[in-house]
Amino acid sequence: MAKADWPAADNRAWIGKRVDRADGPVKATGTAKYSYDINRPGMLWAKVLGSPHAHAEVVKIDTSAAEKMPGVKAVWKDDASIGLDNEGDGKVKYAGHILAAVAAETEEAATEAIHHVKVEYKLLDHEVRDNDPALSKVKADTREQGNVEEALGKAEVVHKGTYGCPVITHCCLEPHGQVAEFRDGELLVWPSTQAVSGYADRGLADAVELPQNKIRVDCQYMGAGFGSKFNVDKWGTICARLSKQTGRPVKLLLERDMELAIAGNRPSAFANVKVGAMKDGTLVALDAEVWGTGGTQPIPNSMPYVFTKIPNTRRVVKRITTHRGPARAWRAPNHPQLCVLTMGALADTAALLKMDELEFFLKNLEFAAGPPNAPQLYREELLKAAELIGWKQKAHLRGAPQPGPVKRGLGLALHTWGGQGHGSECDVTVNPDGSVEAKLATQDLGVGTRTCVAMVVAETLGLPLEAVKVQIGRNDYPRSGGSGGSTTIGGISTSSRKAATEALNEVLAKAASRLGVEADALEARGGFIQVAADPAKKLAWKEACAVLGVGAVTKRGVCTPADAVREKMISSQVGGVQMADVSVDIETGVVTLNEMVAVQDCGLIINLKTAESQVFGGLIMGITSALFEEAAYDAKTGTMLNADMEFYRLAGIKDVGKLTVHMMTGPGHDDRGVIGLGEPPVISPAAAVANAVANAIGVRVPSLPLTPDRVLAALSQKGGVA
Repeated sequence: MAKADWPAADNRAWIGKRVDRADGPVKATGTAKYSYDINRPGMLWAKVLGSPHAHAEVVKIDTSAAEKMPGVKAVWKDDASIGLDNEGDGKVKYAGHILAAVAAETEEAATEAIHHVKVEYKLLDHEVRDNDPALSKVKADTREQGNVEEALGKAEVVHKGTYGCPVITHCCLEPHGQVAEFRDGELLVWPSTQAVSGYADRGLADAVELPQNKIRVDCQYMGAGFGSKFNVDKWGTICARLSKQTGRPVKLLLERDMELAIAGNRPSAFANVKVGAMKDGTLVALDAEVWGTGGTQPIPNSMPYVFTKIPNTRRVVKRITTHRGPARAWRAPNHPQLCVLTMGALADTAALLKMDELEFFLKNLEFAAGPPNAPQLYREELLKAAELIGWKQKAHLRGAPQPGPVKRGLGLALHTWGGQGHGSECDVTVNPDGSVEAKLATQDLGVGTRTCVAMVVAETLGLPLEAVKVQIGRNDYPRSGGSGGSTTIGGISTSSRKAATEALNEVLAKAASRLGVEADALEARGGFIQVAADPAKKLAWKEACAVLGVGAVTKRGVCTPADAVREKMISSQVGGVQMADVSVDIETGVVTLNEMVAVQDCGLIINLKTAESQVFGGLIMGITSALFEEAAYDAKTGTMLNADMEFYRLAGIKDVGKLTVHMMTGPGHDDRGVIGLGEPPVISPAAAVANAVANAIGVRVPSLPLTPDRVLAALSQKGGVA
């Protein structure tokens, strides 16, 4: 009988190949339906009111005027008597904190009515600053290994520097929200979510007083989440309650300003770092004071990053709580910030030693951790990246003379991530007419999940891709985990492989008698069921399926992560290296990206084209955070100043330069099984770009983004390399 393990490299029809996304045509033609595109008969539009104040006590919410507006069918308001958001204190914690909502016949009527909701506030002191460790009001978290003070005292060179990453927002192209329809004792929901199976579990059932099996979730397409779209959230429960209250469908998706201000942000991270080294470049100590936050939910950060085996390390974390919108997981939570703080300090140490940055990192790989055989893997990746970017030909020491006002520089960074697949179940059905269908309640964030499931099932059954119909995005399909932590591809590829294998074995058992052999002698290949030792003896796939009779065969495959690891279907811990080539005009402070190279491993690759696409996307996202992104807050009012797409700047195609991606494949990589790739490539870009700018201009720009004013300010500081 067929086994569910992964096929050998010389026996793969689809796995590892470059395959176009199955949903590309429907997206390109605009026929794919996102949450905002869902328009139900008799649907109402809902709008929400957020607090204009960052910190205040809510005295009274008056919706009476809004209720009388033309077209208004329902209102919702927070009940200050029980405490906003069930916190029990009746206080808003950030500007944009949702206090009321209206549902009306038209979007225009709802927009007009929400402005007639009156709220009485008692203003309280607020704090939105996060760039000073003295702002921390909680006990610092200190961890030390070895003896840092002694090691720094014995070090032949000690570098001191300050580094920082500001708060940035998720900036999802599709805003948070949903369409909800309360009908016949059930709730139908069309949300933009990263967790189809778990969506009803996250407070929605309680909000509408329904059991979870009475909630139907449908998310066929979504416009990104980056870690911010797991929960139903306040807007989701409000939408569902308004639908239950009115008995009509309701659409509620956030406006762009609220999307940027309250729907999730990545925490800031700043650090004062000391690095001790010997004159030959060997690291002996790293000491870091780290502080920062994203808002009402501070997230701790630890140091050093990747180089965790430096013999003497200490980090002191000072968490700051501010009155900003909530922090949420943002594609590789904490890793991009820690990468900037660590790689910047190490690159500056190399500069102080007047040592080539690449040589310095190669020398200290014995202290690197994360993926298996980390020193060897990172060495291979560093050398490959150096070859691709032309490091030997372009590199120079920091501060080396360059003619003219435009200076060029190189920088690098290393990263790691887990990526072990989540729990997942998949049903594969083979019909007597030969048609095949796979069903599972996963979601496609836009990365090609449907395509990968089809590739795995087609590979297993020896069929063309178009022979497999994939159904996803509904919570009444077999349960599958949420798309976070780069866990999706491992989970869904394993469950679909196992389901398809079980279904194939049923077909083989039925076809064996027709071919006069035992089922173990058969294989599926090229649209046929054939005798492996004598391929001329075969049945066409449809002919073999006809032997099933009148009943279809449905088999369920289950990915239990611990079992899948043991079976070498999946594993975890990857490493990656990125290098940046930049030009900096020292008269204007403008940074131009010439090229970025990414070298990445992720175990067995299912779809090489979409894997490379994930890395391209990570590079662009990371470059954006390096050069442009910052959530700017007014200290006096506590409001976000750039909660729009005009002043919250994102990189365009002209801003990212040439992007080169190399995936580590073959023996030693493929045999690790499938490992997730969504997060790793977004970690290193900002650190690599920042190091390249420092190499170009001879001085560190201490905090991102690397805007012209910050570059010019760094250039105005005399002396030193940091």
